[in-house]
Amino acid sequence: MYSCGRSKPLEIIIHVGCWMLIFGFPLVLMEYATKWTNVDYLRHLRMPLAFGIVFYVNYLWLVPRLLLKQRDKIFRGWKFFLLYNFFLLGIVGVLLHVSSEFFFHNMANIHPHRPRPDGFMPPPRVMFLLRDIVMLGFVSALAVVIRMSREWQHAEDARLEAENARTDAELKTLRNQLSPHFLLNTLNNIYALIAFDTDKAQLAVLELSKMLRHMLYDNHQKFVLLQSEADFIRNYVELMRLRLSRDVKVEVGIEVAPERGTRIAPLLFISLVENAFKHGVSPTEISFISIALLEEDNSVHCIIRNSNFPKKHTDKSGSGIGLEQVKRRLELLYPNAYEWSRGVSEDGKEYVSDLKIFVKVS
Repeated sequence: MYSCGRSKPLEIIIHVGCWMLIFGFPLVLMEYATKWTNVDYLRHLRMPLAFGIVFYVNYLWLVPRLLLKQRDKIFRGWKFFLLYNFFLLGIVGVLLHVSSEFFFHNMANIHPHRPRPDGFMPPPRVMFLLRDIVMLGFVSALAVVIRMSREWQHAEDARLEAENARTDAELKTLRNQLSPHFLLNTLNNIYALIAFDTDKAQLAVLELSKMLRHMLYDNHQKFVLLQSEADFIRNYVELMRLRLSRDVKVEVGIEVAPERGTRIAPLLFISLVENAFKHGVSPTEISFISIALLEEDNSVHCIIRNSNFPKKHTDKSGSGIGLEQVKRRLELLYPNAYEWSRGVSEDGKEYVSDLKIFVKVS
């Protein structure tokens, strides 16, 4: 459920508080005006009671039933709404006029000697009636504005909650896709390693088990400690080193301050690291991979450089979904809070991925 249920008690408290002020204010004045009587107080209540009747008939009945439930028939809804308000304002206005006459005669009996200015001619009574109806019309319009604003806010809250639920579901799907994708690439590497070095393959399985532990326990959280993610990258790089030749130079520079407790989305950088090993290593040429993960004042900066050896069309070792997942997760988790530039150098020999994520320090 959206926040409508949670805001209902507050709404009732606001309504009750406002009416207590309206009805209680004359009582405060009566303490300082000795000429006030109970009749004077009742006379004062005429207008607030009339306003309350018009307001709540519109707020609780006419607006919900005629304007909100008949949005597909908006012309018909407004037509009946105005018609009912025409009769409502007329009836309440007449009652106000009748009550004015009653209190006028009553006040004349209570204060028979109250002086009147010479030549005083009161305005026609119809003017008072029209004045009251116009004021009641403003109250009716106010009820429409407040109720429509309330419904709009509830609809907006529901939309935002639905959007958040959809986002969470999409992120969960992306994480579930990423884990098999990562595991598939790693198993392919171990499979290739088995062919020429069984001992290294066994060590690779051990490193993989450490990484799977991280994926099992941390991947289900929306955010994890940056230190944990850094350790995961180190383990992955060590696993990849087992199958690399001496012609591949790998440099890793990780500067993370564990005491700061910075949190980051899990497995966000691993696709970038995977991409570097996938496209940056050649079995016949000298290659290099440089990985830097830096924790700065208000951001986490990941810079990856590697020699560029694009896959051939016949290479089916990966599906190519990793970087697209990174982009989508960044859009969902860090909207307008990241900078990512990537591409091949002008000479085509180097690929650079420069990702900066602006995060709040705990």
